[in-house]
Amino acid sequence: MKQVKTLLWIATLMWGTLLCAQQPSAGASQAGTQPQSAGKRAPQARTQQEFDDYNKAYALSGGAAVEKAANEFTIKYPSSELRSYLYSKAMHEYQNENNPGKMLAMGEKVLVLDPDNPIALVLTATVLADSLSDADQDRDQKIAEIKKNANHTLETVDSSFTPPPEASPDQVAAYKSTLQSMAHSALGIMELKTDDNATAEKDLKLAAELNKTQPDPYIWYHLALAQDHQQKYKEVTYEERRFQSFRSGHRTLLPTSGAAGARAHS
Repeated sequence: MKQVKTLLWIATLMWGTLLCAQQPSAGASQAGTQPQSAGKRAPQARTQQEFDDYNKAYALSGGAAVEKAANEFTIKYPSSELRSYLYSKAMHEYQNENNPGKMLAMGEKVLVLDPDNPIALVLTATVLADSLSDADQDRDQKIAEIKKNANHTLETVDSSFTPPPEASPDQVAAYKSTLQSMAHSALGIMELKTDDNATAEKDLKLAAELNKTQPDPYIWYHLALAQDHQQKYKEVTYEERRFQSFRSGHRTLLPTSGAAGARAHS
């Protein structure tokens, strides 16, 4: 899960800001409307009591507490537009607690309510890719879900994200490119684990190119593995150096350049 936490920290920081910024105002819980930026309309409470209960639940911290509050809110307001926000908050809390199983479960609840939610799509794809193994009884199902969620992120990121009014164009562009990077990274890790090394290399290169502002060293790590499996040892050495410049204490994780390294990670 270390790779997931490293991969997601940029999006998590911005995600928390965006969730809070998109909470409906008190005025939005009344009959009136509020101006919206281009993109998907932000959810709104139907009554002041619903809005107050939502704010009370949203203010909690800790994955279990927020999940419980989200479940109780859903029972009380079964048609509320705000349900997905509370499950998104629970997903965020479980991510902070390094609990991938619960993070996945909350992400799936978000997607039932909001199938185009880019954060839930990319987080579920990333958790599934990170945990994918040959021993999985549902391996084919996981692979299909990774592909579906990662590709849907790429298809809908422009239309499914409504930026807060104070977000600058550069911030919006950085947010979207981070989500795209994470989606390509999830695909690349899945492809690496299914021995589609050439495609993995392409997706991981795209992931690295899309995330130059705050580079993620684990993208380079997995890219080095994909290149090592193809015996591209010159490229492996380059990715090794980039990885080590950020994670100097993890040399043992990297493939050994040359045939021995290729055998070790085949």
